[in-house]
Amino acid sequence: MCGVPLDDHEWMLLPPGHEKTELIEVVRITDPIRHMSSPDLVGDEVAIWEAARVTETLKSVGALPDSPLMRCFFPGWGIRAHSASGLLFQVAFCFQCHGARLWGPSVPDELDSIHGFDADSMGARGLLARFRAAG
Repeated sequence: MCGVPLDDHEWMLLPPGHEKTELIEVVRITDPIRHMSSPDLVGDEVAIWEAARVTETLKSVGALPDSPLMRCFFPGWGIRAHSASGLLFQVAFCFQCHGARLWGPSVPDELDSIHGFDADSMGARGLLARFRAAG
């Protein structure tokens, strides 16, 4: 278990129970248009991250600053977060429109949507660089 502590609050891209994440699959999304309402994150699995990489990734996602959402939502990268018992949540990131869709079994209805994040922030650029290096 990673047990990612966040400062004073949990950001919307980390649902309750995210601390149970033991494994993250990094996905290069091959059909971005379908991710507006798709039940699954679909694409090429380019990496599996465990242990410290899980902690690092969740801290990065949790620290992404909020930003207004733009229009396109053509995500290019995503993650699937798994606990020992199965899939917890998925996030598809569009670094063009500053949008990230959060969904999955552990995501409450009020968080199951597309959220804005600052894709130009240092944290987002670092996360994108890690995705690209994995792929």
